[in-house]
Amino acid sequence: MAATGILIFAGDDYEDLELWYPKLRLIEAGYSVVVAGPSAQAKYLGKHGYPCVTDAAISDMKASDFQGVLCPGGWMPDKLRRDPQVLALLKEFDASRKLIAAICHGGWMPISAGIYRGVKVTGSPGIKDDLVNAGATFVDQSVVVDGHHVTSRKPDDLPDFCRAMLEVLKR
Repeated sequence: MAATGILIFAGDDYEDLELWYPKLRLIEAGYSVVVAGPSAQAKYLGKHGYPCVTDAAISDMKASDFQGVLCPGGWMPDKLRRDPQVLALLKEFDASRKLIAAICHGGWMPISAGIYRGVKVTGSPGIKDDLVNAGATFVDQSVVVDGHHVTSRKPDDLPDFCRAMLEVLKR
């Protein structure tokens, strides 16, 4: 994998815009992107019906192959947060201080990985209590950057979210 690679998690019921907008923006900025889900070359439908075919299986991914990871929202994060490999990958990204970007309900995955304690974040109001209970400091704004963590609340925040991801990746 290229040093400029970004991993994006995907699965059924991902939030369509929160996967596709950052994916295309990252590609436009020159990053290679690997979309990984429970199975490789599998078709997953977003909450609004837009399909995504994964490049790889999560079980085959290594954090060392990537510069960062994106956790889109939707209902998918509630399923993927139960996958031990997803949690292990997020812990490795965190230990290496590589970009961990989560938007909307995507924050459920880092919560379950136990990597938000003491981190300033935002997210969907629907997971505010989960973020706070995980030890994070919740801030209601379009994007929050805390070290290598970039978080946003909803699809309307995507322009700010993508700009912040790209800034963190330049460091």
